[in-house]
Amino acid sequence: MIPQRPLGRTGLTVPQICLGSMTWGSQNTEAEAHAQMDMAMDRGVTFFDTAEGYPTPMRPETQGRTEEYIGTWFAASGRRADVTLATKITGARTAHIRDGSPITGAAIRAAVDASLRRLQTDYIDLYQLHWPNRAHYHFRRNWTFDPTGADTATEQANILETLETLDELVKAGKIRAIGLSNDTAWGTMQFLNMAEAHGLPRIASIQNEYSLMCRLFDTDLAEIAHHEDVGLLAYSPQAAGMLSGKYSGGARPAGSRGAINPPIGGRLSPHSEMVADEYVALAHQYGLNPVQMAIAFCLTRPFMTSAIIGATSIEQLETVLGSVDIALPPEVMEDIDALHRKYPMPY
Repeated sequence: MIPQRPLGRTGLTVPQICLGSMTWGSQNTEAEAHAQMDMAMDRGVTFFDTAEGYPTPMRPETQGRTEEYIGTWFAASGRRADVTLATKITGARTAHIRDGSPITGAAIRAAVDASLRRLQTDYIDLYQLHWPNRAHYHFRRNWTFDPTGADTATEQANILETLETLDELVKAGKIRAIGLSNDTAWGTMQFLNMAEAHGLPRIASIQNEYSLMCRLFDTDLAEIAHHEDVGLLAYSPQAAGMLSGKYSGGARPAGSRGAINPPIGGRLSPHSEMVADEYVALAHQYGLNPVQMAIAFCLTRPFMTSAIIGATSIEQLETVLGSVDIALPPEVMEDIDALHRKYPMPY
C-alpha cells in the first residue's frame, strides 16, 4: 500500500500519491474518469484533487464537469467516506466564473455550495484557493513578477476576510481543512500568522507546481514547509508530460496536452524539450522508466506531502502508480543534481 503522510497539523493523513483530475471532461470521458478512480482506490490512492474550474483548458461549456464526474462516481460506488477529497475555488481573472471577480467571502460561500452539489457530497476534506487575488509569480510569471503595485493593507484585509469565511464553513461542517495553491512565501505566512492571531483555521498545505524541471519550492517555501508543517501538494510532477519523452523532437501526439493546449501554459519550447530529453536519457541510462523516475524524485523531497498524478489512459495510470515502488540510488540522485545545476530553470 502507498505510504501515508500528515496533512499539516490537521490530524489527517493522506497517501503520498494523489489522483489529479483536470483532464476529466475534456481529454477523458466520464467512464474513463470512473475507471481511473476505481484503479486508484484499488492501489491505495484514496486522495483525489479537483477544482471548480476543471477540466482544462478552462472553458465556459465544460466548467464544473470534472466535479460532476467525481460526484457520479461517489453516487455509484458509495465510497465517499473512503476518499480524502480536495477541491479549489478559482481566483480572479477567470472571466466565465463569477465574471472574473476575485476571491471574496461571498464568492467562497457560493463556490463551496456549487461544488458540493456537483460532487454529490455534504463536505469537502481540503478546500484550496486556486491562486491568490494579488499578483504572483506562478504560471511562468516569474520572469516579470513585480509585487510593488500591491497595497499591503488591502491584501491583508482580503486574507482575513477569506479566513473568517472559511472558518464559518468549517464550523458548518462543509469543509474539514483548508489549503493554498499557487501562492508564495509571503502569502503563506500571512495566512498562518492571521490564523494564529485571530483563532481561525490554519493552512494545512500548499499546492504548487514541482518537478525535476520546476523547483521554485526548494528555497523559501521549503523552509516554511519544514518549520510550519505546511507540506507541498505537487502538481505537474511529470512537467505536464514532458518528462515522459513524448514531446521529444517536436512530437505532439494526438490527444496529448501538447496537441490540444500548446504550449501547455508556457512550458513547451525547444529549450525545455531539450532539457526534458536529458532527464529522459538519464532515466534510460539507469534502466528506469522516465515518468517513474520523475515522480520518485518528487517523493524523496522532505517537504512533499503528496505528488498529484495525472493520466489520460489506464495504461499511463498503471505506469505512474508504479512510481511508489522505485527507490532512486545515490548515483541517480547525484546525476539529477548535476542536471539541475546545468538547467536550473528550463521554462
